Amino acid sequence: MNFRKRRHEEPEINLIPFIDVLLVVLIFLMLSTTFNQLTQIQITLPSADAEKQSTTPDTLTLAIQADGRFSLNQQALSPVSVAGIETALRAAKVGPQTVLVIAADQNVRHQLVVSSMEAARRSGMNRVTFAAQSSAAPKDPVAEKRSSGK
Repeated sequence: MNFRKRRHEEPEINLIPFIDVLLVVLIFLMLSTTFNQLTQIQITLPSADAEKQSTTPDTLTLAIQADGRFSLNQQALSPVSVAGIETALRAAKVGPQTVLVIAADQNVRHQLVVSSMEAARRSGMNRVTFAAQSSAAPKDPVAEKRSSGK
């Protein structure tokens, strides 16, 4: 009979094969992933051709001409400031569902459009939209000549 005590060895986990497998998986993922680096941001604005609504809500049209003159429903506004536009909008507002259509010339400074939006907010109008040409409208021949180099 063998009464010697057996030496009890602690089991140990060999990490080397585990690390090897992880490195192979990592290399595989690195090689199979493609990296696209954008050098420019190109923005193409959307165009929409929506059908006309059958019922039209009460609308106010705020026109901004290229030289910075404002008119509300074809009536010229003399004080061209946020407070002046706000006063005119409050006086002309029909109801809570009144829609303000901002029709700004394409060459108007952005600040004038933002000022008209601020005046609409101050006057309590929460329905604001912008007028634009339909995408089927004829293109500007001057811009076509510039882009084609003629």
